[in-house]
Amino acid sequence: MSIDLPSQQPGRRAFLASLVGSFPGLALTDLLAQDSAIGVLHRPAKAKRVVQLFMAGAASHVDTFDYKPSLEKYHGKAWDPGEGIELFQSTPGHTLKSPWQFRQHGHCGKHLSEVVAPLGKVVDDIAFVHNIVGKTAVHSQGTLLQTTGFTTPGYPSAGSWISYGLGSMNDNLPTLVVLPDHRGLASNGTKNWSSMFLPAQHQGTVIQPGANPPIADLFPPRNSSFITKKSDQAGLAVLKKLNSQYAAQRPGDSRLTARIRSYELAARMQLSATEAMDVSKEPGYIKDLYGLAAEGPAVNDNKINEKAESEFFGRKCLIARRLLERGVRFIQIWSGNDNGHPRRNWDSHENIERDHGPLALGMSRGAAGLIQDLKQRGMLDDTLILWTTEFGRMPCAQRGVGRDHNPFVFTNWLCGGGIKGGVTAGQSDEWGYKPLDRSHPTEVYDIHATMLHLLGIDHEQLTVRHNSIDRRLTNVFGKVIKDIVA
Repeated sequence: MSIDLPSQQPGRRAFLASLVGSFPGLALTDLLAQDSAIGVLHRPAKAKRVVQLFMAGAASHVDTFDYKPSLEKYHGKAWDPGEGIELFQSTPGHTLKSPWQFRQHGHCGKHLSEVVAPLGKVVDDIAFVHNIVGKTAVHSQGTLLQTTGFTTPGYPSAGSWISYGLGSMNDNLPTLVVLPDHRGLASNGTKNWSSMFLPAQHQGTVIQPGANPPIADLFPPRNSSFITKKSDQAGLAVLKKLNSQYAAQRPGDSRLTARIRSYELAARMQLSATEAMDVSKEPGYIKDLYGLAAEGPAVNDNKINEKAESEFFGRKCLIARRLLERGVRFIQIWSGNDNGHPRRNWDSHENIERDHGPLALGMSRGAAGLIQDLKQRGMLDDTLILWTTEFGRMPCAQRGVGRDHNPFVFTNWLCGGGIKGGVTAGQSDEWGYKPLDRSHPTEVYDIHATMLHLLGIDHEQLTVRHNSIDRRLTNVFGKVIKDIVA
């Protein structure tokens, strides 16, 4: 089932656009939105919502979820995997064990590092994939591969594909919401949730929990007392006239549709988003579940510490649950930004313990709280959670206590809608250096194919003709990981 871009239908698009000045905007939006969904699922869906947890900077699998006794056995000795080694920005140092202890959790007996031990409470709901391979050791390319399926810019995000394929579940909130790190955006910035050649309405909406305001430009500025009801109506009239002229000249341009839709959505969000962002009425035990401070949000951006990271990440997870309840289809939650010295992300070249410690504890408390909360509300069954990062980190030391990039193998985990919990699919070798079975690795295309499968979409059939090529999220690759599908 090939899906053509709406811009390939200039007749209908031009006709609808010509109605901008004569029909209510909401009616126009509803008509245009019909162009954007596949209409009929390819198979029964096991999930209808997705939360993507992204650890920006490259989280270390061997210090979190992928237990390697060999690193403990040979700690401090020369590391020799039996082949030539080329690292991103260093030469191989000695074998480096994790600074944290691992122990078994849950009925499945999964080994977790103490720095992600809070996930032990929900480990029986999680499926781990330890043999993910990347295509690059460059942060920007690795991040794009995870978020868009390609290592180069110009392709829609996974959330945009899902928005395009399935449409919205709530007209009062965006379909794709992004909760970035409070310190800034990760590599590639907004390209990680852009719609690119899909209709512009499917791009992500950024919400910054804890910021004032959390959503930019939703309300008039506080010094805008000069705006009156009369001037506001006059401005809207001019805007409608300009939109009509623009639409008549550019009938195939989806940006106008997105602009109109964003104005309508912004008006509705003044009530719905404000209510969704207000966690003050959540009971104390729910706030505790997510690791939120009783006295309010932590606001020290200059220090990276366990308490602050728990507060920041946990708050995003709680708001994500509230948005999911209200019909948001896809949510990205980011931990770590692009720049910062000392590190404000997972890119632990200098000191794995200093950087990963507070980030991992904050992430794991918030993520465990989200899983437990969704489960007790009966929402985990149809909400898919995907934990990912751009690549892993090496089993050898860099600068004594840090780790360099490892694109050769790393870990993803999935939980919730349609996922078989308490299992591990795919193993890395004894070092956590490359897949144990190098002939059958798992690639990001397989993760994306599995995600779409659980949403009821055949990844090979959700396509868009662009530049004479039928593009899709999984490029020309991808297979469903059957071992983790319930």
